[in-house]
Amino acid sequence: MTHHKNKLKTIEWTSYVWLAYLPYTIAAYIPVKSWHDWLWLLLVGGFLVLYILVVEKPHWRAVTMPAELVVTGLFAVFAANNFMIIFPGWQVSFLLGRRPKREFYGFALGYYAFLIGGCIRDYLQYPGVFGWHNGDVMGLVFPLLSPILAYTFSWSVERQRQLNQTNRRLKTIVERNERERIARDLHDTLGQSFSMITLKTELAKKLLVKAPEKVAPELDEIEQTSRQNLQLVREIVNNLHEQSLTEVLLAQTRNLAAVGVWTTTTGETQATKWPTTVQSCFAAVLVEAMTNVMRHAHAHEVRIDFVETAKIYQIKLKDDGKGGTLIRQGANGIAGMRTRLQAKQGTFAITSSRRGTQLILTLPKE
Repeated sequence: MTHHKNKLKTIEWTSYVWLAYLPYTIAAYIPVKSWHDWLWLLLVGGFLVLYILVVEKPHWRAVTMPAELVVTGLFAVFAANNFMIIFPGWQVSFLLGRRPKREFYGFALGYYAFLIGGCIRDYLQYPGVFGWHNGDVMGLVFPLLSPILAYTFSWSVERQRQLNQTNRRLKTIVERNERERIARDLHDTLGQSFSMITLKTELAKKLLVKAPEKVAPELDEIEQTSRQNLQLVREIVNNLHEQSLTEVLLAQTRNLAAVGVWTTTTGETQATKWPTTVQSCFAAVLVEAMTNVMRHAHAHEVRIDFVETAKIYQIKLKDDGKGGTLIRQGANGIAGMRTRLQAKQGTFAITSSRRGTQLILTLPKE
C-alpha cells in the first residue's frame, strides 16, 4: 500500500493536465464515418502511449520524443489538424528547457517542417483556406508560438529553481558560519578553562603530598574529567569545520552549470539535517563523483537523490552522459570513494551503460 502511495506521489500530474484538450482535437473523427477516421483514432492511441512514455520513461526520450512529433506531424500534414502537434510543441519543448539548445533547435526544425508542410498542402488543396474571414490564419498563431513559449517558460522556471536552491544553500552556509563562531568561542573559553583546571589539579597533587590518601583520588578524577571535556570541545570544533553537503552542492553545481550541465536534487533539505560525520563522508565522495561527471561524462543533466530510511542514509547520483567515464582508478577514483565509505561500514555501488552512470552511496545509521 505504501509503495503505491509513493508511486502516486512521483507521478508528474501537471504533464497530464494538457490532455484535457485532447477530446476537442479529435472531435472531427467521432462518430466514425470511414476507415480514415479509424486510422486517425488509432494514431491518437499511439500518441497517448508515446505521451505517457515521454513523461514516465526519461531514458527513452531520445526515441519517444521524435516519435511523438512524427505521429502528431502526420495530423498536420495529412489531416489538416494543426492542434495535435501543439501537444509535443508544449510538452517536448518544456522538457528540453534544461537540455542543450541544439536539441531544442533540432526539435523545432522538425516541428515547423511538419507545420509548414501541412500549411502548404492545405493551400494547394484548398487555395482559399487561409483567408482572414474563416479564422484559419489566427488558428495558426498558437501552434506557431507553442514551442517558443514552452521553451522560454521552462528555461525561466529552471533558472528560478536554481536560484532558489542556491539561496537555500547560502542560507544554510550562513547558519553554519554562525555555528563555527560559536565553536571558536567554546574553544577560547571552555578550552582554556579546562586547561587551567588540569594545571591546577596537577599542582595540587604536588602540594598536598602530606595527605595523599584523601586528596589524590579526587584530584585524579578531576584531572581525568577535565581532559575528557577538553578533548570533547576539540572534537566538536573539528566536526563543525568538516565540509557539509550544502557546501559541496553549492560549489559543484556552479562548476557543472559552467560547462552546461544541469543539476537537480530531491530530498536535499532533509539531508542537510543528517549528522555531521555522515555529511562529511558523503561530501568527500560527492566532490570526486561530480568532478568526474564534469570532466569525463559529457553529460547534460545530473540527478542526485538523498534518501533516509530507518536503517540507512543513501545518495543516488545519476548522469545521462557516456557510460564508463567514472571508472577511474586511484586514491581519488573509484577505489578512493569505496574506501571512504567502507571505513564507515558503508557501501559503494556503480552501474554504467550507454544511457549514463549511476552511483549509490550508502552509510548505516548507528
